[in-house]
Amino acid sequence: MSREGALLVMIGVAVVLLALLAWAWVRRTRRDARYSAPVGELPANAVETAVFSGLYVATTRHDEPLERLAIRGLGFRSRVDVTVTTAGVALDLQGQPRIALTRDRLIDAAQATVAIDRVVERDGLTRVSWRIDDDTIVDTYLRPQDASAKALADAIRPLIPTTGSDA
Repeated sequence: MSREGALLVMIGVAVVLLALLAWAWVRRTRRDARYSAPVGELPANAVETAVFSGLYVATTRHDEPLERLAIRGLGFRSRVDVTVTTAGVALDLQGQPRIALTRDRLIDAAQATVAIDRVVERDGLTRVSWRIDDDTIVDTYLRPQDASAKALADAIRPLIPTTGSDA
């Protein structure tokens, strides 16, 4: 086979792989279309208790850290500012509207080591479990930059209702 023929085969394989990836993402987006991130502001009387900058890693099905959800605004990695207030947690992802996780949505805040294709040092991620709708719990993974994952989880944990049903 000539060089040109080999090059054409490689280009053909690359095009097929890219088409398969695009097709898979479209299917995942359709599958998750019923979910929507809670876009908006926290109540005006909320008192800010902490702010963390870092990376938004992914949102997955609860207790399934390798099953990414393609939710509008939460589908891709991004820089994030996490604002913890007395009324809940606000996620400010670059180029996206503010996502407001009010106290009644929060289920748990803990540390994690792996999410999707991100593996970090032991307990280097913060996992925030929250209700996306009445029946569905999801996990959002965050990687704080200037603080520890434990510090972020500890800041969120007091907001979690103790009387609510747990996952």
